[in-house]
Amino acid sequence: MTESFEPALTRSTREVFLEGVHDGMPIALGYFVVSFTLGIAARNAGLDPLQGFLASFFNNASAGEYAGFTVIASDAPYLEIILITLVANARYMLMSCALSQKFQPGTSIWHRIFVGFDVTDEIFGITIARKGPLNPYYNYGAMAVALPGWAIGTALGVIAGNILPPAVVSALSVALYGMFLWVIIPPARQNRIVGGLVLASFALSFLASALPSLAALSAGTRTIILTVLIAGVGAALFPVPDHCQQQEGDDGRRDPEQGDGSEIVMLRTVRGDGDVRVDEPSGRHVLNARGDVGGDSHDQIGR
Repeated sequence: MTESFEPALTRSTREVFLEGVHDGMPIALGYFVVSFTLGIAARNAGLDPLQGFLASFFNNASAGEYAGFTVIASDAPYLEIILITLVANARYMLMSCALSQKFQPGTSIWHRIFVGFDVTDEIFGITIARKGPLNPYYNYGAMAVALPGWAIGTALGVIAGNILPPAVVSALSVALYGMFLWVIIPPARQNRIVGGLVLASFALSFLASALPSLAALSAGTRTIILTVLIAGVGAALFPVPDHCQQQEGDDGRRDPEQGDGSEIVMLRTVRGDGDVRVDEPSGRHVLNARGDVGGDSHDQIGR
């Protein structure tokens, strides 16, 4: 096993860092465009360019920031801002737990903290798709371009909101809703349950703003209540079966960069009767080879 991972472990820190920069550049460009519209929301909440830059630098999350800017604009108390940001960004805790399994034993706590500082959907995706143990310097390279792209785009959005005519600022504000539609439509089309929960969230949000007992609450408080309620009901009624869970990035195809089949991979074999064992079949590459329900399925856990 050590032989298959040796090239990844012996490469210089600079090489791994530059790989992260290379893979993070498209992410940075996408972040810049999206965060520009987020800067309009920050401007509407009363933030100046420096405050918008710092908000995006220390909270690199579109949904969490937009939720935070919304409650800031409504002059909400600090506790409400903290709670809504925590709820909106809760998924990053799950992503961080998944990444923690890819660290080599003995990785310092500081590397774990700095990698966890900027776990986003996109950086998580490129990190989890890499073979072998996680090298923190790869994440640092991606963060070195992605994080400034997000923060600078937000600051420029605030500046643009201050100098552009009100009609243009109002039009740009709508672009942020387009970003969220882009986030929710693909999974809603692929999964009817997700689509149903999205529609339920629209209906319940409207009802919460119309009912006198809930309308008296601030928009941030209503968002916190509805998010926890809908997510909890969805998880309780429609749990994801263990045999249907798979690592993001595994698409069932063999990686063309893998060698001639001499690598030893660790496989978790989940049998239909619930028995779990760990095998080390040598001389084979197996990526997400799954059987029928009730049979055997293999999921690669070490690359």
